[in-house]
Amino acid sequence: MSTDKGQPGFSPALEGGRLECLRSAYEQKVIEAARRTVRVTTYVLASSVAERRADQELVEAHVRGQGWKLALSSFWDFGQAPPVTDRTGFGEASRYAAQGFAHGIVAIGRQAITTDDATYEELLHFLGSRGVFLAYLPGPTP
Repeated sequence: MSTDKGQPGFSPALEGGRLECLRSAYEQKVIEAARRTVRVTTYVLASSVAERRADQELVEAHVRGQGWKLALSSFWDFGQAPPVTDRTGFGEASRYAAQGFAHGIVAIGRQAITTDDATYEELLHFLGSRGVFLAYLPGPTP
């Protein structure tokens, strides 16, 4: 199998597994390097205020369950998902974390970030090179 660029490609399931391993490796590396309690900010992509509140509560509960501390700021974007690079809230969350205010960004699920594998991999490397990880709630998300 090959991609449209003529490079070897993986089946969608294998690619998703590979990217999850990469995401997890960055998370582990950043957490191990933390010299204090791991602090994270939250990111929510929602179509309504009610959805944003509900998702925020779920994400915060997960963060507390992990034993992580919530940063002072949280971030969100409303509406249908434009490309992740065009989202003000996610851009602010990334800058906030990269400036050292958080070790990671926690969202409800990967679909809140991007479903495009190439963009996702670039984002993982970009954040990871700045000492920031992405994390999600375990299992299927609402």
